Amino acid sequence: MITAPSPLRGATRTYRLGLGLALVGLLLTAGVLIAVSAVLSVRTAPAHEIAALGQHLAVPAANAQAVVLLLLATLGVSVVLAGAYGAIVVVSAARRLRRELPVLDRLPGHRHVWVILGDHPNAFCAGLLSPAVFISTAAVQQLSEEQLEAVLAHEHLHRMRRDPLRIASARVLASALFFLPVLRRLTERYCSLAELAADERALARFDGDTAPLAGAMLTFAERGIAPERVDHMSGRMPDWGLPTAVMGLSLLGLSGLGLLVWQLARHAHLQTTLTFPLVSAQPCIIMLAVIPLAGAALGAWTARRGF
Repeated sequence: MITAPSPLRGATRTYRLGLGLALVGLLLTAGVLIAVSAVLSVRTAPAHEIAALGQHLAVPAANAQAVVLLLLATLGVSVVLAGAYGAIVVVSAARRLRRELPVLDRLPGHRHVWVILGDHPNAFCAGLLSPAVFISTAAVQQLSEEQLEAVLAHEHLHRMRRDPLRIASARVLASALFFLPVLRRLTERYCSLAELAADERALARFDGDTAPLAGAMLTFAERGIAPERVDHMSGRMPDWGLPTAVMGLSLLGLSGLGLLVWQLARHAHLQTTLTFPLVSAQPCIIMLAVIPLAGAALGAWTARRGF
């Protein structure tokens, strides 16, 4: 008899798969940037000159392969900038949250649980490298002892697995590697499975009795309850099959792009002129810098949309 994988195993598999695809995307991005730097030749004499408004201006000398490679490098620059921006946003938001939380004290008997002042029932896990569980005073007052225990068991699994860090890093990578839309789907799938795995930990705490966790979920009902969590508690296993078709197309696309970069690097010809001062009669290096600057603008725009 074939049994469905547990949500915990499915979450781990999904996260590793997304991380592997992201690593391939990052390696390809690095390969493009390395290929451009390898074929780029900086000369002291003008590589190529054009006349404009009575001025002789130096421009990069590049064949068609080099132009395509430079366009791909623009995407590579945008990936780097979007990833850096996303990481800064995540770290800043985490620090700001910890700083602004109205923390009162530790929950008695729970060294990793902090009570925060709040008029509404709330409980969550926060923190990147050293996550902790936070629960509002309203939740402590309204939950029964068993319901509180179920909530803490749920959140403790998030803490032990460092789910805030996993989800944040997955979202940053999915936003930066925008040419791999499957990463967003894998991140969403991981978030769902992580919740189901935490629910299973809470249910196991009471030998499968769903009453404590169900009562706690109703207390937090104003935040909404995901339908898959209700189905899971009812014994209906949700479909968490991986998007194999999309992943296959993504891997095929990455392989084709890698092959294209390799072929372009073999035949690309790119020469530019470095003259000082930079604003001179032969600003070739400035003209070549337009492409990375365009990549910077694209990266900033992509990062803002993703976050």
